[in-house]
Amino acid sequence: MKTNHTFTVVARVPPALESLAAITSNLGWVFDPRVRELFRTIDPDAIDLLGLDPLAVLNRASATRLETLAADPTFVRRADELLAALQAPPAEVPWGRRRDFPLVAYFSPEFGLAASVPQYSGGLGVLAGDHLKAAADLHLPIVGVGLFYRSGYFRQIIDREGRQQERFPWLHPAELALHRVDDIQVSITLAAQMAQASVWRARIGPNDLYLLDTHIPGEHGPDQLVNDRLYGGGSEERIRQEMLLGVGGFRALRALGLDAQVFHLNEGHAGFLTLERIRVAMSEDGLSFDEAVESVRASMLFTTHTPVPAGIDRFPRDLVARYFAWWCAETGVAMDTLLALGSEPAGDPNVFNLAHMSLRLCGDANAVSILHGDVSRSMFSSLWPDFPVDDVPIGAVTNGVHAPTFMADEITQLLDENVGPDWPTAAPERFRAIHASTDAQLWSARNAGRRHLVEFVRARTLATLARRAAMGTNGDDHSWVDDQLDPGVLTIGFARRFATYKRATLLLTDMERLRRLLLGDRPIQLVFAGKAHPADDPGKEFLRSVAHLSANPELRHRVAFVEDYDLDAGRMLTRGVDVWLNTPLRPMEACGTSGMKAALNGVLNLSVRDGWWDEAYRPELGWAIPTTDGLDDAERDRIESGWLYEIIENEVVPKFYERDAAGIPVGWTTAMAACLEHLVPRFHAGRMVRQYAEAHYLPVAERAGELHAADDRSVRELAAWRQRVSAAWAGVRVVSIAPPFDVHANETVQLAAEVQLGSLLPDEVRVEYAVGPVGPDGELTDADFVEMVPAEAPRGPDGTFQYVAPFVCDRPGTMGYAVRVVPFHPALHRWSDLALIRWAD
Repeated sequence: MKTNHTFTVVARVPPALESLAAITSNLGWVFDPRVRELFRTIDPDAIDLLGLDPLAVLNRASATRLETLAADPTFVRRADELLAALQAPPAEVPWGRRRDFPLVAYFSPEFGLAASVPQYSGGLGVLAGDHLKAAADLHLPIVGVGLFYRSGYFRQIIDREGRQQERFPWLHPAELALHRVDDIQVSITLAAQMAQASVWRARIGPNDLYLLDTHIPGEHGPDQLVNDRLYGGGSEERIRQEMLLGVGGFRALRALGLDAQVFHLNEGHAGFLTLERIRVAMSEDGLSFDEAVESVRASMLFTTHTPVPAGIDRFPRDLVARYFAWWCAETGVAMDTLLALGSEPAGDPNVFNLAHMSLRLCGDANAVSILHGDVSRSMFSSLWPDFPVDDVPIGAVTNGVHAPTFMADEITQLLDENVGPDWPTAAPERFRAIHASTDAQLWSARNAGRRHLVEFVRARTLATLARRAAMGTNGDDHSWVDDQLDPGVLTIGFARRFATYKRATLLLTDMERLRRLLLGDRPIQLVFAGKAHPADDPGKEFLRSVAHLSANPELRHRVAFVEDYDLDAGRMLTRGVDVWLNTPLRPMEACGTSGMKAALNGVLNLSVRDGWWDEAYRPELGWAIPTTDGLDDAERDRIESGWLYEIIENEVVPKFYERDAAGIPVGWTTAMAACLEHLVPRFHAGRMVRQYAEAHYLPVAERAGELHAADDRSVRELAAWRQRVSAAWAGVRVVSIAPPFDVHANETVQLAAEVQLGSLLPDEVRVEYAVGPVGPDGELTDADFVEMVPAEAPRGPDGTFQYVAPFVCDRPGTMGYAVRVVPFHPALHRWSDLALIRWAD
């Protein structure tokens, strides 16, 4: 029977237990080990068997259970004391308060803070949640800005045929630790309509996350549904959501009285924030459009997460023109000027590219792994024509994951005992102390994680079967679930979005070979989880193949698919498996943080060298799956799956099952300790946030502060200089350079070039020579750049100067050199900001 309406029954917490409500109202506390231990008293199965977070535990607690606990003075005292401890000032000055860090506004379309707050779809949102939680741990001042999706992403149901079905339940803020901000509403023009949005607040430690919501009680109309689903609908729904996020989000910050010094875009979805800030700078500060662009760019940071153009938000130009006609009317900026910000050089002239706009309007930009930085510089190089790819101004801050959220208690205890309770901020060399852990301790932690995972998978499977039975679609005997998975068998996990490039079915390429691995004397078992985007039919077919395998009566005790993948499931899998499998098409994985979560638990990675694993891989930490290029999909998968099978058969299985006299696989525990030593300090979110703070937030804030000093005079001067240099650049050229020559090692010679500057002055440019070995393709490799200086006054009215510089070569072999001219201004962040360069022919 289908329901007509739904309603929510919110747990009524007895007055004696108000501390519980206060603890769960702060999402920065819910993964504190002390909080989990307290809530284990309320419902141990919810914590240990189902992997639920404390907020979910409280939401599902019965009134009878809460009344019983309220009558227990010992429990009440424990709750009160824990709340007091969480609220107490830190014993030492936290890292984020040791310097004058700026307030950062962090804009993201999704935030994965906890499974009980389903405002995320996958890695981007979980990364955003980890960013906020790690900043809270460090007491770094940051405010999150996003949207409250009334139906979240979707709940996944797998039917009897293995097909994914999507459900979109209506979410109720009372269950999500969200609190409406009274007296705050923002208005935003969406095409010809005015939409109103209220603001919800979530506490994350000492910081806040604000979520905009157009569903206002008593209001009616299409704008009520702007934020009903995450990533739902077509281009029109997406542009409405992204305008609400960027334009509405900035207006919400102003209404809240929050004056951020740095604005961080987590992907381009919030890119329209830049346009709203430009509008405000023009209307309130009296700046011209060019001056406002200069002003806004100085305090903007853009993080790109996609390694493929298909992952970028691209809107029809006429759609952007329709939705931003009001903006052009208010600012007086021509529509063509606005649309040019999102143009694609040599691309589709009818497309507005949000990532391109963000790169043009953000003074800093970064990718999310070192390899992804290389990929991004190449992918976006058309915005910097004639630049060497290495000079495209996109850096890299490799992602990290929030250790308290994903690390098992047993692993946390080993780090506390051997490295010290301050290990989240400890120097990397201190992690060598983890080797003081005994093999028995490490193996005990591994066995505990695997045992908890088996219990969790069985509980989830029973819930799936019970749902099907209630719907009359499954009448099978469920007793087989008692034997689903074995807590003593080598367990390999694969959990992520079921996009085809992630190749979830690579291990299914040779079923006879896989069957031997699953059913042999030294068997493996597989645990899969993940969702396919509702519109991704090929991804759904991959998922269906895996679901069919897990339902095979011959193999279902060795293969499991966990329905409705969420943060709880991800936490249990990355803690519980022995090996984390990752098989993307290289280099299409920007980072791959699920492998980091596994590594933080001493789980060994078996992965293509893509994303983070490309920089992390060492033979003692796991395995690298070889890759091929230039083949069709079927042949490539056949070859790479063969290598994968060989690694599992010849390296992974023996390493796991070869035991000492005490029954411990010492080779395995040695690798576990190496993972904890080398990967925990590099890939937890605390390191990531500290890197952002030191390499981006502080410099961005200082640069913006200097630029806005003296009543924006520097902003106006820099904007005028940029316009003049851009207009005059056509007159800049390298007329000639010194002819080829031979030189002896360590001999000093004078390099010379004749450079025509036109109307520009020598102090407005930088002339450099690049010198280095010449590769097989005639390109310079490992080049050094040296500044050249004008040797004399200009030779004529066209501004031609002779530039010289000494050169000492200390490397034998065939060398080459080139001369380039780039813009220079003392207030310029970097010369590449103008995307202007001139090389000698």
